[in-house]
Amino acid sequence: MTLAVASALKLKIHWLGKETMFCWPFRTAMLWLGGIPVNRDQANNIVGQSVQAFQKRDDLIMLIAPEGTRKKVHYWKTGFYRIAQGANVPIVLAFMDYRRKAGGIGPTFYPTGNMEEDMLYIKAFYANITGKRHSQFSNAAIKS
Repeated sequence: MTLAVASALKLKIHWLGKETMFCWPFRTAMLWLGGIPVNRDQANNIVGQSVQAFQKRDDLIMLIAPEGTRKKVHYWKTGFYRIAQGANVPIVLAFMDYRRKAGGIGPTFYPTGNMEEDMLYIKAFYANITGKRHSQFSNAAIKS
């Protein structure tokens, strides 16, 4: 759905995906769609690599799902925040609300450096949005 919306808006997006999604015969298509394979079994400094990618390009749009998983989590991952802060790029809050069958783009803001406060702002924005796997959503804490 996200790729369809990006295509309709004529946006060339990039997104991080589990390396196992990029297997034959889908690899070429996934890369063409903007996918960036990530090996999650190793510590690969994804934050640092992403910051460098932003420094090399003026037109990079990277999509990252806040929870980034299909199972319930107890802690939100904060890599997206650290990438935005390190690259000095804004975070754009977007959504797909499956209950209302609606999607959209919300506010844009630059991380202030106060992650706890900024994450409360982000959580408040998503509080009334129902994701596709709503039963897996949790009011997860921020891992410090």
